[in-house]
Amino acid sequence: MGQNLDLKKRRAIKASAKLMGFLLLLGEAEIAFGAKIFGVRIWPSEDYTRITIESDAPLPITQQILTNPDRLVVDIQGLELNATLKDLVSKVKPNDPYVSQIRVGQFQPNIVRLVFDLKEPIKPQLFTLDPVAEYQYRMVFDLYPTTPPDPLMELVKSSSKKIQALEKSNEDIDLIAQFASKPGPPMAQAIPQVKEVPTPAPTPRYKRLITIAIDAGHGGEDPGAIGSMGSKEKHVVLSIARRLRDKVENQVYMRPYLTRDGDYFVPLHIRVQKARQVEADLFVSIHADAFIQSNAKGASVFALSQQGASSSTARWMANKENASDLIGGINIKTKDQQVAHLLLDMSTTAQIKDSLQVANSILRQIGGFAQLHKGKVEQASFAVLKAPDIPSILVETAFISNPQEEAKLNDEAYQDRIAEAILGGIKDYFSKNPPVSRRLNS
Repeated sequence: MGQNLDLKKRRAIKASAKLMGFLLLLGEAEIAFGAKIFGVRIWPSEDYTRITIESDAPLPITQQILTNPDRLVVDIQGLELNATLKDLVSKVKPNDPYVSQIRVGQFQPNIVRLVFDLKEPIKPQLFTLDPVAEYQYRMVFDLYPTTPPDPLMELVKSSSKKIQALEKSNEDIDLIAQFASKPGPPMAQAIPQVKEVPTPAPTPRYKRLITIAIDAGHGGEDPGAIGSMGSKEKHVVLSIARRLRDKVENQVYMRPYLTRDGDYFVPLHIRVQKARQVEADLFVSIHADAFIQSNAKGASVFALSQQGASSSTARWMANKENASDLIGGINIKTKDQQVAHLLLDMSTTAQIKDSLQVANSILRQIGGFAQLHKGKVEQASFAVLKAPDIPSILVETAFISNPQEEAKLNDEAYQDRIAEAILGGIKDYFSKNPPVSRRLNS
């Protein structure tokens, strides 16, 4: 009897070993066959279009680019065509800059084929993100234009009328200065000589447009903090950022630049890169964060720190904001070492000093009508504030995790007052710290 039991055990072990060996020999496609799809999403923008497919297992994919007409063909292994995947077709918007339509079909018994009909040639980046936050595995298709838009040229075009008006104003200043410097006609001998008063030096042509980079936090796959009523930080801060943009646009000597003007994800290092590309004089990142305690309340203004966070709350917030790349989803393989180095440690003492000045100005303005979380500017190692040559601040407009403050953040009047306060602080700072001269048409 005992021998029979031992024999059964040996056979069971062998069978188990064979099964394990068989599973090890199977490719990912066979193992993933029948994977559950949780959702499909599309995030169009001028920078790029992102398509994500969320599943309960990583899915092997292959791709090929076809021309005449331009198409991207993607084969996803281990899938059966279902209603969720078919729904991808209806999610393409007419104003998508790069995708005209998506076709979906069962190419082979366990392979689903996606065909992206393109409006222009693109450079695709396809990668998979591991589970994080509320997401399972995400298959990501980032479709970039072969010739990326130049943000500085776009900004120059949009502000051309202001540039022309400023050039005319500077020319008038020069003419007045030249006229004032010319000697007058000779005086009659009968008039007693008066001691000559030295004429003032001509007023220099230093006036130029001040560029304010306005950064609405989060976006796209990264919703940011979510309030108890379901408000998403990414929507609230974009609304405030647009209000601030309009107010800056109304200033004669200022022009705004939004790092994102829609619901799409922008990696932290790209936000910094964009501000530098447009030669911004100031970078303002707008947020409405959450905290582990729902009674936390009040607005805050942050600057960068090279010496560690000014408080445990500031450290917690910086760590949370710096995790945005993981949630929003970046292709780690494309992050070059130069960009990584920029975000690690290229901040300067001068940048932090200037950032603290403008942060104090804005904090005073906000404190004039709203409750502050702390009565002083806080500092922490926020990755988005690490432009080495641009004063950079982060404004937490209120705690979206506090039900009372969540209601305020959704109130248009409060959003407008926050935007007005930020503008007031900006104007106060530049009245005391005029920007250095540079090419007027840039």
